[in-house]
Amino acid sequence: MIDPVVLLAYIPAALALNLTPGADMMFCLGQGLRGGPRAAMAANLGIGLGSLVHVLIAGLGLGALVAAHPGLFDAIRWIGVAYLLFLAWKSLRASALPEVPRVSPRRAFREGLMVNLTNPKVILFVLAFIPQFVDPARAILPQFLLFGAIIGLGGLVVNGAVGLAAGGAAGRLMRSARFAAWLGRVSAAIFAGLALRLALIQRG
Repeated sequence: MIDPVVLLAYIPAALALNLTPGADMMFCLGQGLRGGPRAAMAANLGIGLGSLVHVLIAGLGLGALVAAHPGLFDAIRWIGVAYLLFLAWKSLRASALPEVPRVSPRRAFREGLMVNLTNPKVILFVLAFIPQFVDPARAILPQFLLFGAIIGLGGLVVNGAVGLAAGGAAGRLMRSARFAAWLGRVSAAIFAGLALRLALIQRG
């Protein structure tokens, strides 16, 4: 289905992208700090599923609608900004409680999925990066899905490692009320920073 030479060129490029710090990595870091290793991995899986949805949409050709219609792009983007600010507000409010509640894996998965799906930059990236390796003489959608799965697998490993490290460190320190309050404020800052980043991105 895919030329092995093309695949060998694609894998290092995809890995380099996975290793570049970005919004997904920071989100897994934040969820690991808030909920521990299990929440970090759940958030990582949510992000991975969201990425595969973007790849499927791009492979079906629907992503061209987002690229061609600025209004649709902006609508999705501002939904994502609002959701991230909501998460920041919840983290900040929790930091003022006597005992900061930990994020459950189910909630972390849902938040990771939503954050990824409401970032239109992901589908524009998919449309810009993956077609460079797609052979138009062969079935397009299976190639998109395979290339997307490779990026998704790399993201699961890299972002998962970051989230697990953060979750392990947080788990050992959560007994301290002062640390727990500080943790809530740091998580709020991460989500607010991601919201600002999403608000400032350009389509091009």
